[in-house]
Amino acid sequence: MSQSILFLAHVSEAGNALPKVSYEVLGAAVKLTKQLGARLTIGLIGADVSAAAETIAAAGAERILAAAGADFSTARYASDAAAAEAICRAAEADLILAPATSRFMRVLPGVAHRLNGCVDTHVTALEAEAVNGELRATRWYYRQRIEGVIHRDSRPWIVLLESGCEAAWAGAPGAAKVEEIPVTLPPAATRTVVTGVRAPKSDAQTIRPDASLLLVAGAGWTKKQSDGKTHVQQAETLILDFLRASGASLGGSKSLVDQSGDQTGESQAVLGFMTHLNQVGQTGSTPRHPKGLSTCCHGEEPHVVGWRFINERRAVNLDPNCGWARGKADVLYVADAFEVVAKLNALLAQRS
Repeated sequence: MSQSILFLAHVSEAGNALPKVSYEVLGAAVKLTKQLGARLTIGLIGADVSAAAETIAAAGAERILAAAGADFSTARYASDAAAAEAICRAAEADLILAPATSRFMRVLPGVAHRLNGCVDTHVTALEAEAVNGELRATRWYYRQRIEGVIHRDSRPWIVLLESGCEAAWAGAPGAAKVEEIPVTLPPAATRTVVTGVRAPKSDAQTIRPDASLLLVAGAGWTKKQSDGKTHVQQAETLILDFLRASGASLGGSKSLVDQSGDQTGESQAVLGFMTHLNQVGQTGSTPRHPKGLSTCCHGEEPHVVGWRFINERRAVNLDPNCGWARGKADVLYVADAFEVVAKLNALLAQRS
């Protein structure tokens, strides 16, 4: 049974706030602390953690530890690993919970090795057995088709929890007493310097993990329509306008993202903004948006398996006997997706 739990997080690089997933992991840490009667410690990493510490001051932690300073403002393996190691050693925790951000996924496996502990990533649930208090971690394997339950005897045990799996902790901000942990970095650890960030404009970004809605486009958008012609440019305009107006994230079926002249031998027009990163399904991603809207996609099993964590599913398809009609969607609209999305865009324009 774990007697000491460390919640480890980093502030966002864009400011001094914690990422959204951090509050979800904190919720899991608080729940386990109560179940096990354990002690809770919070560890924060970043240039300035005071504001973040105040937002979680009421979580009931005995100590709030921090590795703060300009050296920890941006993601860098050497400095992040040294900071995380120093906090973990100061906390002397048996269980270390952290959000599965790209920054921590890169660093914490190495920290586990330094601590002679163990680590598990992509964990979706962590529960304590009612009888003996043993901890069991759950995660998916083989494209979310096999669920594994993990038990570890080694300590410390570092667990990185995925987003969308726990209820976010919520509490009133308050004064926080932060203990700064000294971290001495050798010159080699600061050799890598972030000189800037180049990213697409927010309205050009199509993958938005925190969006409340997932719009999935199928191959039907690029097929011949009722007039016997394709309307790919119109499809691009409709989809992009909807993404901008609604703030939705974009997914794609495998048949759509695979379309290209080199792969199929056909000179078929494709959606220029669609890539394999947008693919949802058995060989793609498994997003966790609260709502999903599928368009021009038949709803076959290899694609629908990627929707298993979407709470509310709706689909638009001209075929009333498509896969979505067989219990795979909450609502199926038998309609033309071009007309439906055009109407949605008009309604969204009126709201703005």
